Amino acid sequence: MRLFLAYIFVILLWTTTPLAIKWSVEGPGFLFAVTSRMAIGLFCVLFVLTLLRHPLVWHRKAWLTYLAVAVQIYGSMILVYWSAQYIPSGWISVIFGLEPLMTALLAIGILKEKNLSLSSFCAYCLGVYGLYVMFGSALELGKNAILGIGGILMATFFQSIGAVWIKQIGAGLPALGQVAGSLTLALPLYLLTWTTVDGQWPDALTDINIAAIAYLGVIATTLGFSLYYYLLTHLPAVQVALISLMTPVLALMLGHWLNGEPITRQIVIGTAFILAALIMHEVLGRLAKPLAIPIRKQKNKPLH
Repeated sequence: MRLFLAYIFVILLWTTTPLAIKWSVEGPGFLFAVTSRMAIGLFCVLFVLTLLRHPLVWHRKAWLTYLAVAVQIYGSMILVYWSAQYIPSGWISVIFGLEPLMTALLAIGILKEKNLSLSSFCAYCLGVYGLYVMFGSALELGKNAILGIGGILMATFFQSIGAVWIKQIGAGLPALGQVAGSLTLALPLYLLTWTTVDGQWPDALTDINIAAIAYLGVIATTLGFSLYYYLLTHLPAVQVALISLMTPVLALMLGHWLNGEPITRQIVIGTAFILAALIMHEVLGRLAKPLAIPIRKQKNKPLH
């Protein structure tokens, strides 16, 4: 029951987070928005750990786990915030829907979880075509929208590689500890990036900016990240990534209703192909036989 409730809550958070990110960057800038979110998040996480009297551990596997999570929290999130300036919020969730496919490919290569099946190969083709349609729709918004899609794709890759790396390390750390340790590593990088590239305090912050940053820092970071890494500790990486299957349509609708973001025919078609790819990968992938030439098994080697 705990896993089920955590899974549902993460779905709801991932549905609302793209729009909150969009609102937080409009005005203060993406670097200030993401840095302030992570600073608030680290303070909240450390406060909770202090109340629970759960000290952080710093053995080798813990360090590697914090580094893997920091790859997601810094490498992925800074790209998401940068891209949010140029594309509708719902697109973030749609493109992140490709995470299970990326995670599965990386799991094949790194974790040797399973062989490549014909249905999985077809699913990748559908996903690529759906992405191609999304790129076509982005052309209507200008060149920056293409860059925004590229940024989200790279963010998805960082998210996937981090998830697989965490599973390979297998430290079994408490989720809240993973978030606290990784934010401790990631926040100085955010502060350094902000002071080097921007370093300017916003002239004004609207109520929406403040509410969005507070929501992302207190709820999405403290609770959302903790539940996500709790799921990642207890479930296969690909199964956790399937949360992305449920959020794109909800995020598109939320962006349309609350932020007036357009839902064109191309967006619907591209989203449909990406979702079809995920369904084929998950459902048919369990039934289909592997291709005739399986991927050769090798001993797992730690990532450094």
